[in-house]
Amino acid sequence: MPEPGPGTSPDPKMRVFDRALLRRRRDRAAASFSGYDFLLRRAGEDIVERIAAANRDFEVAADLGCHRGTLAQAAAEGGLPQGKIGMLVSSDMSMPMLASAPVPRVVADEEALPFANGSLNLATSILSLHWANDLPGALIQIRRALKPDGLFLGALFGGETLTELRQSLAEAEIEMEGGLSPRVSPFADLRDMGSLLQRAGFALPVADTDRVTVRYADPLRLMADLRGMGETNALTERRRAPMRRATLMRAGEIYREKFGLPDGRVPATFDIVIVTGWAPHESQQKPLRPGSAEARLADALGTVERPAGDKTGR
Repeated sequence: MPEPGPGTSPDPKMRVFDRALLRRRRDRAAASFSGYDFLLRRAGEDIVERIAAANRDFEVAADLGCHRGTLAQAAAEGGLPQGKIGMLVSSDMSMPMLASAPVPRVVADEEALPFANGSLNLATSILSLHWANDLPGALIQIRRALKPDGLFLGALFGGETLTELRQSLAEAEIEMEGGLSPRVSPFADLRDMGSLLQRAGFALPVADTDRVTVRYADPLRLMADLRGMGETNALTERRRAPMRRATLMRAGEIYREKFGLPDGRVPATFDIVIVTGWAPHESQQKPLRPGSAEARLADALGTVERPAGDKTGR
């Protein structure tokens, strides 16, 4: 399959998410977004710490799906050394969100990046790529936009994110309406992210998870936060009619019954998957060829090496 380039669109069969709806919801969330960006701030702090730990400066960087300027804000609040990042380009699909980000600004969709090949030293994406219909294709575009030995740092919701809400809504809908419709987005698994980075051509891929448990007075407060974040259901195959009030109330009851805490509050799980990858360069460390080790593992462990199939003595 040829690699996607700037301006390409994912296969219609792969359009799990309604990106136009996502943009409209992000547009609506922009005005009051600062009251709901606590998870974005946390992920931004993590990304900035990793940038600070890199033993280099980044002349040209782009924050993809930047919301209101997540990386710039985290860098300022985290005291990132002056000059660590030179020019930072803010990019988002939502113009109202982007209006609050620092210049230079580019209205762009992560699924069709406008950056030339080899134009960036650093690319970040903070809590945005989990909405990509073609995540491997988006990662390929990011890798191609990086200069050799350029760095990509991403944070996206994955794993068990919103597992409590997902289970409660599903049980309530089956019980009250005799059927099930998709209400919560699917999320990438941590184990898949490293292989996705490799498929996209990144070197030295790493993926790890920051699990955040947020405690709410009730499930409705969680749903209000998701609306404020612009993170509500944007699945292409979603049911167009709103959930019936009786079903919603039953979902809240199930949520409390299954997951309620002793103090009466309810937990909501958010798994923030952090991924790191480098655009390949000849200077990077390469894995050793099989059989090229200069010392035996058995010697290092102080054990006796036995041929495969031999049984140890009792």
